[in-house]
Amino acid sequence: MTGTVKQQRQQRRGAGGPLRRVQIGNALSAFGSGFTMPYMFVYVDQVRGLGSLAAGMVFTVFALAALAVLPFTGRGIDRYGPRPVLLAGAALASVGAFAFGHATGTPALLVSSFLFGAGVTTCQPALATMIVRCSTAATRSHAFALQFTLVNLGMGIGALVGGQIVDVADPASLTRLFTIEAATFLGLALVTGTARIPNAAPVLVQDAADGPQGLRALLADKAMVRLCVLAGLIFFTCYGQFESGVAAFATDTVGTAPSTLGIAIGANALTIVVLQMFVVRITARRRRTTAMAAAGVVWLGAWAMALVAGLIRTEAMAATVAIVSIYALFGVGESLLAPTMGPIVADLAPARLLGTYNAGYALVKQIAIAVGPAVGVLLVGSGTWPLYLAAMAGCTVLIVVLALRLRPYLTAAQDNAPQGAPAADERTPAAPVRTPARPVRELQTAA
Repeated sequence: MTGTVKQQRQQRRGAGGPLRRVQIGNALSAFGSGFTMPYMFVYVDQVRGLGSLAAGMVFTVFALAALAVLPFTGRGIDRYGPRPVLLAGAALASVGAFAFGHATGTPALLVSSFLFGAGVTTCQPALATMIVRCSTAATRSHAFALQFTLVNLGMGIGALVGGQIVDVADPASLTRLFTIEAATFLGLALVTGTARIPNAAPVLVQDAADGPQGLRALLADKAMVRLCVLAGLIFFTCYGQFESGVAAFATDTVGTAPSTLGIAIGANALTIVVLQMFVVRITARRRRTTAMAAAGVVWLGAWAMALVAGLIRTEAMAATVAIVSIYALFGVGESLLAPTMGPIVADLAPARLLGTYNAGYALVKQIAIAVGPAVGVLLVGSGTWPLYLAAMAGCTVLIVVLALRLRPYLTAAQDNAPQGAPAADERTPAAPVRTPARPVRELQTAA
C-alpha cells in the first residue's frame, strides 16, 4: 500500500527528479549525435579514403540496424522495463562509436556502424517510455516539448563544437571526435540509466489474456496504425529532407554556399528553441490533430518559399533569404508537432505494451528518415527540382488531410479536445471504443 501511495504521489508531481535526469540524458544523446553525424560521410569518404560508395554503405547499415533491433527493443521494454534496455543501448552505442573512430577498413566500419546504429535506436524508445513514466497526462506534452527543445539544442551545440575539432587532414581529430561521443553515451548510462523510474500507472481494466501481443496488438489498433502512417509521411517529408533533399536543392540548384546553409540550419534550431515553450502553451488548449494539421500548413509555406528560391536563384540575396526561411518554417512546424506525437502514442498504448508502441513508432520514423533522403537526393540530383517540390508539397497536403482524418479514431482525451466536445464523427465509430465481442482496452498509461 505504501508503495502504491508513493507511486501515485510521483505520478501527480511528474516525478521531477527522475524526469530531469531523463531530459539531461536526452540532451547528452543529442549532443553526441550532433557531434559526429555531420562528419561521418567525410570521415569514411575522405579521411579514411574509402570513397563515397563505402560511405553510403555505412549509412545504409546504420539505418538497417534500427530495423533489426527495434522489434526486440519494444518487447524488452515491456518485459524488463526501460532502464535495462537503455543501459544496453548506451553500451552498444558507446562501443560502436569508439570502434567507428578507430576503424580503417570497410568491414570494420560496417560492423561498428551496425553497433552504433543499433545502440542509438535502442535508446530512443527507452527514453520516450521513461518520459511517459515520469510524467502525468497534464505534464506530458510539456515534457515531450522540452525533450524536443533539448535535443535540437544539444545537436546544434554538438555540431558547433565538433566542427572546431574536425580536421580532414588529421585522422586523429576524427578519432577523438568519435571517442568523445562514446563517452557521452557512457554519461547517458550514468545519468539516466541509474534514475529510479516510476512504475506504470495502476491498471484498472485488463485486456483478455489471450489477446494479441507485441506488434500484432499494435497492428490491430486502427488508431495507432493511422498515426504511424501519418508519422511516416511526416518524417519522410520533413525530417527525411531536412539535411538531404532540401540541402541538395539549396546548394546544387539555388547555388547556396555551404556556410549559408549552416546559417539556415542554425535558424531552424533557433526557431525551435525560441518558440517551443510558447507553442506548447498554445497547443495545450487545442486538439492535437489540429496542431498536426497546422504543422502541415506551415510546411506548405516552406515548400512555397523553396519554389520562390528556385525561381529567383539568380538573385543571390533574395534566394538566400528564401532558403533561410524554409528552415525557419520547418522549425515552426516541428514545434507544433513536438507536444503532440509522443503524447498520442503514450495515450494509445495499453500500459503493458507501452514499449512496443514506442518502438513501433520509432521503427516507422527510422524507415521514413532512411527512405526520404534517397528520394530527395535522387529527384534533385537528376535535375527535376520542380517535380521534387511538387511531390513534397503533395505529401504535405496529404499530411493535413490524414491529420484531420485521424480525429474520429481518437477519444477526446487522446486528442486533447475541450471538455464536452465530441470525440468522433457520429458516422464513424472511434477505434478505441470496443464492441462487446472484443476485449475492452485496458486503462491507458497516460490517462
